[in-house]
Amino acid sequence: MSSAGITKDSKIFVAGHRGMVGSAITRRLQAGGYRNLLLCSRREVDLLDQGAVRDLLQAERPDYVFVAAAKVGGIQANNIYRADFIYQNLVIETNVIHAAYHAGVRDLMFLGSSCIYPRDCAQPIKEAYLLTGPLEPTNEPYAIAKIAGLKLCEAFNHQYGTRYVSVMPTNLYGPNDNFDLQDSHVLPALLRKAHEGKQRGEHSLTVWGSGKPMREFLHVDDMADACVFLMENEVDERLFNVGTGTDVSIRELAQTIKEVVGFSGSLEWDAAKPDGTPRKLLDVSRLAARGWRANIALRDGIRSTYDWYVRNGARGA
Repeated sequence: MSSAGITKDSKIFVAGHRGMVGSAITRRLQAGGYRNLLLCSRREVDLLDQGAVRDLLQAERPDYVFVAAAKVGGIQANNIYRADFIYQNLVIETNVIHAAYHAGVRDLMFLGSSCIYPRDCAQPIKEAYLLTGPLEPTNEPYAIAKIAGLKLCEAFNHQYGTRYVSVMPTNLYGPNDNFDLQDSHVLPALLRKAHEGKQRGEHSLTVWGSGKPMREFLHVDDMADACVFLMENEVDERLFNVGTGTDVSIRELAQTIKEVVGFSGSLEWDAAKPDGTPRKLLDVSRLAARGWRANIALRDGIRSTYDWYVRNGARGA
C-alpha cells in the first residue's frame, strides 16, 4: 500500500456524495483544488451490492476514501425502521471499508455519529466514553451499526497497518438536508414547519417533546472542512469528535428558527412525544489541539440553510 501524502491530483472517492455530508465534502474538496474526485450515484453503483463496490474500487484504485454514505433519519425514523437502519448501515460500511483495503487504499475516513456514545454519559462527551454505558434506545440500531464501522476501521488498522480514521460529528444541518417531516432531524423539521406555518398564517407551531433536551448543532460545511483538514494533516489518532463545543436547548433552537423564518405565532410543546437523550455535547478538544475549530455560528447557519431551503423548494415534501 502506498504511504504517499495526498496531493491535488490524488484520486479521492466520496461514497455518498449526493447526501448532505458527502455533498459538503465534495464542495470543500473542489474548492480546495482537488481535481480527481471519484463520484458515483446509487444508479451507477449500489453500495449495498458487495460485488459492485469491489469492482468499482478494484478498477479505480483511489488514494483516499470518505465513507459518507449512510441511511439516516430523526428519532421517529430511527425508532420505526430499526431493521433497515442497522442492516443498511452495516452493509454499506463493511462493503466500502473491506473493498477499499483490498484495492490498496491505505487512507480512509469513516463518518459516524455522536449517537454512538452512551445515553447518560458525562458531559461534554470524550472519545474515551465509547462503550461505557447503555445507548439511547430510540436510535440504538443505527448507533450499533456506526460503532461496528468504527471498530472495523480499528481492526484493519491493527491487523494491516492502515490509517483508517473515524470522525463522530454532532447534530448536522445545512444544504441538502432532509426536510421530510416523517423522518428528518429536529432542525430541518422545525425549519420546514415554521416556513409552512408562516405561509398558511398559522397562530402556533407544535414542537415534539418538552423543549428541555440540550443539543449541539454543527453546520455541514464546517464538518466538511474538518474532514478535509484531517485528511490533509494525515492524522494518526483513530477517533475524533467534530462539533462546536457549545449547545442549546430545543426550546432555544425553536425560538431562533421562529425568528429567522419570521413566523409570528406561538410555540407549543407536545410532551407526549419523546425527547431522546437529555444532553449530547461533544468534547472537541482533541481536534482543537490539532488546530481546527468550527467557524459558522448557529444563527448564521440556520439563516443560510433557510435561504437554501427557500431557493431549492421543499426537498422531501
